[in-house]
Amino acid sequence: MIGLFAVTDAGRRAAAELAARLGPDAVVAEGPIEPALRRLWPQLDSVVFFLATGATVRLVGPMLRDKHTDPGVVCVDEARRFAVALAGGHAGGANALAEQVADVLGCLPVVTTATDSTGSTPLDEVVDQLDATVEGDLASCGVAILDGEPVRLVNPHGFPLPALPENVSADVAAPQWTVRIDDRRPSAAESGNILHVIPRTLVVGIGSASGIPRTTVTETLARLDSEHGLDPRAIRAFATVDLKAEERGILDAVQDMGFWNSPDGAELPLMPYPAQDLADVWVPHPSEVVRAEVGTPSVAEAAALHAAAELAEGADTELVADKIKGDNVTVAAARIRPRGRLAIIGIGPGAQDERTPRADAELRRASVVVGLDQYLEQVRHLLRPGTEIRASGLGSEEARAADAVSLARSGRAVALIGSGDAGVYAMASPALEQAGNDIEFVGVPGVTSALATSSLLGAPLGHDHVLISLSDLHTPWEMIERRVRAAAEGDLVVCFYNPRSAERHWQLGWALDTLARHRPARTPVGAVRQASRDGQRVWCARIDEFDPGEVDMFTTVVVGSSRTTMAGGRMVTPRGYRWMTTDAG
Repeated sequence: MIGLFAVTDAGRRAAAELAARLGPDAVVAEGPIEPALRRLWPQLDSVVFFLATGATVRLVGPMLRDKHTDPGVVCVDEARRFAVALAGGHAGGANALAEQVADVLGCLPVVTTATDSTGSTPLDEVVDQLDATVEGDLASCGVAILDGEPVRLVNPHGFPLPALPENVSADVAAPQWTVRIDDRRPSAAESGNILHVIPRTLVVGIGSASGIPRTTVTETLARLDSEHGLDPRAIRAFATVDLKAEERGILDAVQDMGFWNSPDGAELPLMPYPAQDLADVWVPHPSEVVRAEVGTPSVAEAAALHAAAELAEGADTELVADKIKGDNVTVAAARIRPRGRLAIIGIGPGAQDERTPRADAELRRASVVVGLDQYLEQVRHLLRPGTEIRASGLGSEEARAADAVSLARSGRAVALIGSGDAGVYAMASPALEQAGNDIEFVGVPGVTSALATSSLLGAPLGHDHVLISLSDLHTPWEMIERRVRAAAEGDLVVCFYNPRSAERHWQLGWALDTLARHRPARTPVGAVRQASRDGQRVWCARIDEFDPGEVDMFTTVVVGSSRTTMAGGRMVTPRGYRWMTTDAG
């Protein structure tokens, strides 16, 4: 919730103007400001005061406890000249909110903190998201980015990154810092301030004779670095044939590599595979001698490729270091290639407390957000500065899905947002059909319109139920008719979304008539328009009295089963079932 507080007429006008732009998360407090603030404070994520900074400090000072949990505080002066991020610029999101308030009211944002709305530099989150090791002065490089100094970004493999400030670019001239995101060592020609971010992308295959000493294995592994420039800190796992899974020299060498090169000295896994599995892997350097000994023409190369494919979860893999022969030891390395990322996010019907923390995190992780314009307005304040926003109007679901997939295929970190059941129905399916394995897919569930509607109506979904869209945009009407009839005959509670469109006005009436032939006339029907948003309306009527003409495309309708009743003005469907017959017609 974003609380807006004002004491003068001019302040209240500015608060109302801002609330209209911020959407349903914004609440303009009524009555005396101090008791209203104390009452709302535990629920506030952010707060905007239309007061002098001194008065604001005296109001919020006694309630501030911890920068990680306090709401962000923004102060706007009476003349609407400045929007000051007063407290909680980091975790509270005051910096980003000050920018947004300034954009709406046409004033100047004042941000004095050195880090963005997550409480860390942009690089901290990049490192965390990539599960990477860092070489170099991360703090100093992060401060340089926030100070606006030119920073060169080197990302040769195309890792999908969150939005970064404009001063961070691949084309920066005379950079003060270079940020290199790579699993290889920087070249000797590179100089100056370098921050090396090392993602764990490499899988190393090992083959050996029996009784091989640890030092021999370690020396051969070191050649991946000396001859191929592969950073050992990028190793994610090792692999071998199962016949060598207990080879002491291999086990000790792997343990040493993990101790010196993995995060926190954690042991890296050694993944063993049957010889037949490795024999099925194409490799550039097969050996019939090896096949005769262990049953596969390759161990090191095949094990590296096979394990990388298993860990990649559909991403492409490639052999980046062919078989290196040591003294009765062979090693090879495969890379799991990064791919674009698409998060399909349900942001809920509209209220902030119905949006999940995971949805907020994914929105901050994205470098581009795609969605319906009115939904984007609900989450704009959560986005990082520099996030690309691609908004479109009603009726463009498939186009939005195609746009999001295309952006993810280009290597971007993309968030595709939808609200309620219809948004997920209309966009997730075409996006997934187009995406295939070309991109990483993340699904982020949210509160659906069906759940929001149900909670407002009571407990109508307390027993078996079904959700049916009455839109024939993607489904033939004949199929919709079959589904409605099946739900009627099965005596299921039915939740209808998309109950009406500009082209069809009779769908809901037909559906209600069909259901009414299989359940009593007293069966309750509940409807909610604009659940959790401005203009919300909730109403119920018997199935023989419900007026479909009151329903529009922003309404969700729930029809009870033969056992659903009204209790205290709310719909209730008991659990359990005993077969019963009803009078049809």
